[in-house]
Amino acid sequence: MTVLAKKLFIKTYGCQMNVYDSAKMADVMAPLGYGISQSPDDADLIILNTCHIREHAAEKVYSELGRYKILKESRSPDTPLLLAVAGCVAQAEGAELTRRAPAVDILVGPQSYHRLPELVTRVTRQGGQALETDFPSDDKFDHLPSGEGKSGVTAFLTVQEGCDKFCTFCVVPFTRGAETSRPAQAILSEARDLVARGAREVTLLGQNVNAYHGAGADGTVWGLGRLARALAQIDGLSRIRYTTSHPRDMDDDLIAAHADCPALMPFVHLPVQSGSDGVLSAMNRRHTVDDYRRLVDRLRAARADLALSSDFIVGFPGEQDADFEATLRLIEQTGFAASFAFKYSRRPGTAASTMRGQVPEDVKDARLKALLALINRQQADFNAAQVGRVLPVLFEGPARHKGQWVGRSPYLQPVHVMSDENLGGMVRDVTLDELNGFSLIGHFAGDLH
Repeated sequence: MTVLAKKLFIKTYGCQMNVYDSAKMADVMAPLGYGISQSPDDADLIILNTCHIREHAAEKVYSELGRYKILKESRSPDTPLLLAVAGCVAQAEGAELTRRAPAVDILVGPQSYHRLPELVTRVTRQGGQALETDFPSDDKFDHLPSGEGKSGVTAFLTVQEGCDKFCTFCVVPFTRGAETSRPAQAILSEARDLVARGAREVTLLGQNVNAYHGAGADGTVWGLGRLARALAQIDGLSRIRYTTSHPRDMDDDLIAAHADCPALMPFVHLPVQSGSDGVLSAMNRRHTVDDYRRLVDRLRAARADLALSSDFIVGFPGEQDADFEATLRLIEQTGFAASFAFKYSRRPGTAASTMRGQVPEDVKDARLKALLALINRQQADFNAAQVGRVLPVLFEGPARHKGQWVGRSPYLQPVHVMSDENLGGMVRDVTLDELNGFSLIGHFAGDLH
């Protein structure tokens, strides 16, 4: 049994995949005696697991490192502090980080963090900096240990990494590499382990998760639909979700799985980015607005209660007022349960960063404000429409008030009920009585109220 004599603090930026990666970094460091700390102040190793999607991401990392540099310099030789930068900023700007932040001991890209124990050992013994940002030929998942201890009721599970789409605004192909899919049996094994440790819901992760094409034990190639059906056979696994999907990879079998696999939740995140064909072409999305509309119609025909969320970028180079109005029309016509909106930001090395027609910041701000008002109104309307319905709720744990429990609806809405039972990990039908902000309050279906 590993004796945890050292402390590890991890700060995670960005997407759910980074949350998953951070948990795996903790797992690979546990055999070296590292237990998780909730504060950097008493840590022996600090890892910043970074994201490079948004503008100024690297500057935020440098700012954070400046604070940790002071902490490192305050330590005595008997209690040294190691600083590591992991993830996409390390991958994209490793050489610049070594120059600008000499206090950093380790830089490791998102495909190489399984080598953290080796890098920590090397720096501890030899000093200097360790940089590992190659795309290794070996599969990092073959080297990652199973998690230890109890899992949460919900858990992330990476099934696919990388991207071959090369949208002109995006750095992911450069930081995460080409699309690769894990073997189906490895995913099923990890899912069984998560369920054995308490998980009742798994969210399948990938940069383009529905591009999943993993090797099956039967020698065939599985898509995400077949994988979801296999996961649904695991005793104790109640719910399956996936994110982030791409419209071009939403195939017939995955759409059919939404109709015939009850464990697959009726809530799909399907980013469209813009409602203008001209902007979509400039983004290299390789789908049109009509393609997206037809896809939405097919999904809703497969499962009538399915709801959608999406991503939108405003102020992409060349976006005119008419293009933005087309985006608003698409949102109005489609109806989303939730959405995320961002101002376009230049990412070095991407095709869009050098395009003509860069939109002024004040125009971006105005468009973002208008778009947020619309998607927030749609989300409020969707949530209000659930009042009076009976929905299955997966309970995650106690809420803030005594006797109150919180869970999630199939649409990820927080739901609160009062109960003397321990509801953790249970799925119960709840009658939704009222909306309080973004949360719903209800009582168990069949109970007097």
